[in-house]
Amino acid sequence: MEQSTREEGGAATPYPYVTKLDVHYAPLEVVDVRALAGACTDRWYNETLVKVNDSVVRLGVVQGEYHWHKHDDLDEFFYVVEGSLLIDLEDRTVELEPKQGFVVPKGVVHRTRALVRTVMLMVEGEGIVPTGD
Repeated sequence: MEQSTREEGGAATPYPYVTKLDVHYAPLEVVDVRALAGACTDRWYNETLVKVNDSVVRLGVVQGEYHWHKHDDLDEFFYVVEGSLLIDLEDRTVELEPKQGFVVPKGVVHRTRALVRTVMLMVEGEGIVPTGD
């Protein structure tokens, strides 16, 4: 299991997020989001499910808040499966309920928050660093 890190004062400090960047499912396999989300006990979990062309689909199981960040070169799509996701932007907050999605364009500073346990899917370029650029 990979633990995300950030640079702080020249030293790497762990984020309280579990991030798995290796692709979990191969082409022609059934992707079982319900089983993976049901087995997750972490408060902030991100796992790459599949690769589709030059993008990946990731599963997020989250509760709490992520840090402010941006992705300089790639857009990011969030889709809520269950729960509720808040996406803070510099000028507003967007709230997503189940079966709603939202694109954060490249270069836009944002942070995600979930007041309750939330399961979401994210579609983003394969090279995106989840913690930001």
